Amino acid sequence: MPQIRSITVLALLVAVLFGAPSFAQTVIGGATPGGAFYTAAVPDFWNGDLVIYNHGFSLTPIGPGPDLGALAPIQLAEGYAVLASSYRTTGWALFDSNEDLEGAYQAFVDNFGPPAQVFVYGPSFGAAVTVRAIEQAALGTVVGALPFCGVVAGSRNWDGALDLRLIYDFVCGAVPGAAIPGGARGLVLGSTLTPTDVGTAANVCFAHDFPPGARTAAQQARLNRFLALTGIPQNFINTTLGYVTFGMADLVYDPAKLGGRIATGNRNVNYGNAAVNAGIQRVGASLSQRRLLRRNYTPTGKVGNVKIVSIHTDKDGLALVENESEYASVVPPGNLTVGIVQEATPTHCGFSTSELVAAWEALRGWVAGDPQPSPLSLAFLCNALQPTFGGECRFNPFFQVPDMDGRIRPRNPARAASSRAAKATAASGAPSTEAPAARDQAPAAPEAPAVELSPGEILDSDLAAFRADRIKRLEK
Repeated sequence: MPQIRSITVLALLVAVLFGAPSFAQTVIGGATPGGAFYTAAVPDFWNGDLVIYNHGFSLTPIGPGPDLGALAPIQLAEGYAVLASSYRTTGWALFDSNEDLEGAYQAFVDNFGPPAQVFVYGPSFGAAVTVRAIEQAALGTVVGALPFCGVVAGSRNWDGALDLRLIYDFVCGAVPGAAIPGGARGLVLGSTLTPTDVGTAANVCFAHDFPPGARTAAQQARLNRFLALTGIPQNFINTTLGYVTFGMADLVYDPAKLGGRIATGNRNVNYGNAAVNAGIQRVGASLSQRRLLRRNYTPTGKVGNVKIVSIHTDKDGLALVENESEYASVVPPGNLTVGIVQEATPTHCGFSTSELVAAWEALRGWVAGDPQPSPLSLAFLCNALQPTFGGECRFNPFFQVPDMDGRIRPRNPARAASSRAAKATAASGAPSTEAPAARDQAPAAPEAPAVELSPGEILDSDLAAFRADRIKRLEK
C-alpha cells in the first residue's frame, strides 16, 4: 500500500538524518521589499517541491534568519526545499502576511526557479497565516497545507480574548492589587505594566500558582468562578491573560493594524449567566474596524484543490480546539482531515514528534495519490512511526470537536440560531436558505470613540519585549 511504502522510505531517511553525515544544502536569506526577513534552504538533491513554514504569534521585534520549523530536517532529507518568513509586523501579523510570503516566495523563485508544488504549514498563529495564504496568496501551485494547534477560526478568536479579559475584570477588578488597567484595549496607552505584573495581579486574585492549601477561601471561590466562566485550564491563566493584555494592546494600538480603535465588542452578548450579564463591562466595537479585523482574517473555505490536514490537542487553553469545528464548517470535507490528540495535561502545541510527523506524512501521501487520511488512519500511521521517532501516539479517532459557540459567545444574538440551523442543514445535505452574509453580520453598535476605556504558552518570552517595542514607540 502507498502509505506503507512512504513509511519505509521515511525510515531510510531517518537513518540518513541521524546515522550519517549531514547532507549538502544551499541556504540563503534576506529581506523583502515590505521589510520582512526570509530564510530558504534547498538540498542538493532537491525534488522540485517547496515547503513554506509560518511561525507562531510573537511580540518580539522581527530580525533576520527566521526559523524553518520543527519538521525542516525531515523535509530537507526528503528532498523538499523549505522557506520561512519573519513577517514585517509582530503580533497578529495577518494584515500583511500574504505580501510577506509572496515577497519571500519571489526571492526563492529568483534564486532557484519556480517549484513544481508548494506545501504550506505552521503552528498556532502560523496556522492562521497558512489558511489565509492558501485562500489568497500567490505562492505558485499550492497542493497541501498542515495547520496545527491553530487559530484557524481566524479573527473570531479575538472575541474570545475580549471575553476572557472582561470576565477577569468582572471577577477580580474590585480585589485590591488584582486589577489590570486597560480593559478592552488590553493596556492603557503608555502603560509600564509587564508580564510579571500581570501574573502577580492574577495571583493576588486567585493564588493559582500556589498549592490549594495556600489559597484563602475567597481566592479559591474566585478561581473556581473564573475557570467555570472561561473554560480555560488553570495552567493557562498566566499565558492567556498575557495574550489578552499585551497581544490585544498590540492589535489595537499598532498603526499598521487597528490604529487605536477596538474591533471587538460585547454589547449584545449573552454570557448565559445572569450575574455576568448584569455586571460585566459592555463595550461597543467600531464597526469599520470590526470589518477590517474580519478581513484580516476570517477563513472563507475557498481552498480550491488544496488538501489540508489539521491537528490539535483537545485541551489547548490558548488556541481552543473548537477552532477546528469552526474551520470545518466552511471548508469542504473532501479538502480537510482533522485529527485530535487527547492529552492528560493541557498544552499548547504539545505534540509528540511521532504525532507531528504522522500528520506531515499523511498529507504528503494524500497529495501523492493516497486516499484522504482519516482520524483513524492518522492514529495507525503514528503508531507505525513511533518506534522510530518515539513519544506518545494519542490521536482519538472518535473525538467530536465541540461547536465554537459554546466557548466564544456569538456577538449577534441571532448568530447562534442561524449558525446552528446552517450546520444542521449542511449535515442533512439540504440546500441552505441562509443569506451568505448573515453569519458574519456584526451587531449594529455605534462607533466606539478612540478614547481609553476603564477596566470593569509560547508567549511568555515574547511578551516581555512588548513594552519597549510598542508602547514606548506609540507614546511619541
